[in-house]
Amino acid sequence: MIAGFVLRLTRESIPLTQAGMAEALGVDLGTVQGRESGRRPLANMKAGALLDLRRRLLALGADQTALGLLDAAMDADRIIGAALDPPEQPELHPLAGWVHTRDTAHVIAWAVNGTPPPALRRPSPSRRGPVAGAPLMGTQERNAFFSHLRSAVERAEKTGDGRALLHRQALYLTSYDCSSEANSWTAHALHARRGLVAVQGGSPRWAGARSTATALARRGDPVPLLDFINRSIADDDAAEAANLNYWAYWLGALREPQPSDAFMDDRALTGWDPVTLLRGLAQGFHESPGYVDLYAHSLWALLTAHRWLPQASPALARTLAGRVARILETGSISLRSRRELSAVHYVLRDQKP
Repeated sequence: MIAGFVLRLTRESIPLTQAGMAEALGVDLGTVQGRESGRRPLANMKAGALLDLRRRLLALGADQTALGLLDAAMDADRIIGAALDPPEQPELHPLAGWVHTRDTAHVIAWAVNGTPPPALRRPSPSRRGPVAGAPLMGTQERNAFFSHLRSAVERAEKTGDGRALLHRQALYLTSYDCSSEANSWTAHALHARRGLVAVQGGSPRWAGARSTATALARRGDPVPLLDFINRSIADDDAAEAANLNYWAYWLGALREPQPSDAFMDDRALTGWDPVTLLRGLAQGFHESPGYVDLYAHSLWALLTAHRWLPQASPALARTLAGRVARILETGSISLRSRRELSAVHYVLRDQKP
């Protein structure tokens, strides 16, 4: 469903009608309509055919941002599909088999509450007749999706660290349910774990504590996240590395799919591009004020590890320096964040090539 919707946005960005797209691709109109409606899921296409479709869309002038969300949309469809038709074996659940990315989380949020991913928050093309503005799930499907997630959290909780990835990711996604009937369960589940913020880097529960703290911050409670930074990241080399590695994957600087949270243990910070991570942190710092403490510390840690970054991307450094200066002037932030952002601002502003 979601992948078909993203495919429709991609077609409209060219722009082409469904008939025009069918002609451009050399397929019948029913094929285009089936892919966009979800009746012919993109995930069922052969790998070669899907790769050819992507390249043809790119050659036709499709918006690369929309096109780039196709993988996340197919991941989201699998996660939602597993909720509506759960696998018999928990280890086969998509939330237990790979670490999902920010794009996947944003696309799921799009389907459950209509909030588009930040990259797509721009005016939509005019259309004739009533056309959905988001790949919203129906009420019954949405309720079933969150009910399944809550059940998955409770079952994984009983198995301990053996289902840590499933538990962490399912619990995080339940925080997207803003319905009144779900608020009490979600608040209880998250707050019951807020005492676990003081875990050492390298612990199997570290990533779960981080996700819990960020979920609470998104729901309006920033205190556990600040506690987590102070007690489970700062001054812990393993945790500092894990935090940057997690960000690198979450923000697309580390592109290889990860089957578990073990990739966070790399203290050498290899396998990802620091410039791409700086760009992602700069964008998120601007778009997500609720996480300002985590962004502040992570920017400080990244620039401490790679002080050459401002020289590698001067334009990005100047833009970020302006955003940091505005936060320092007007933002209500913790003492730690103010201290670390002041250091970040100095490096961005004063370091010369």
